[in-house]
Amino acid sequence: MIALGTHIIAELSQCRQDRLADLDLVRDAMVQAAQEAGAEVREVAFHRFSPQGVSGVVVIAESHLSIHTWPELGYAAIDVYTCGLHTNPERACHYLAEFLESRQMTLTTLERGLPRPGGAFGHVLRSEQESPSLSGLVAVGS
Repeated sequence: MIALGTHIIAELSQCRQDRLADLDLVRDAMVQAAQEAGAEVREVAFHRFSPQGVSGVVVIAESHLSIHTWPELGYAAIDVYTCGLHTNPERACHYLAEFLESRQMTLTTLERGLPRPGGAFGHVLRSEQESPSLSGLVAVGS
């Protein structure tokens, strides 16, 4: 069975707090992550919270990328959902981990839109993986 989409839930820990707090940097990195995944960007909406934190979504032709940051905790919650076979959502997650200089990333991958009997659709957990140390990654951006 071929799934209609792949949904990756990424937990990025021990990130650079200054990057997590900067709306412009986060927005630009999310757009670049979509492009790194091979997706077509359609809309971009981001919001800065007071006193800190950024939330936003990049709507792509293939679905979306979203992020919620907690700079004070060095944490970012990211979703990357793409439909079709021409994108690589995991690449987007790795790009963001590098950009945010995350020291730990946990990815949970779901295959969504799997046909079920009677015309229903479901999903399955494809994999969970944790990278305990991304310290060898080279930071991108400035």
